[in-house]
Amino acid sequence: MIDRLDLAERVRLACVQAALDGYEWAGESGLCGEGRWEIAVQALRDLDLMQVLAADTESKRHPPAPVDERKP
Repeated sequence: MIDRLDLAERVRLACVQAALDGYEWAGESGLCGEGRWEIAVQALRDLDLMQVLAADTESKRHPPAPVDERKP
């Protein structure tokens, strides 16, 4: 169950980041609030879920190194 929950969290984070990136890009491009929202939603639709899954698989193969908190 934990692996599925972890995957779901990774997908959620990817969705949030895609929406934020789309919204920000649209704002920098001069779109109004409604246009920015449409771009954010389109970014969610265009999110490459295979890339999210591949990143999840890759992180399981190569987990991050433990952090030594004793180092200054």
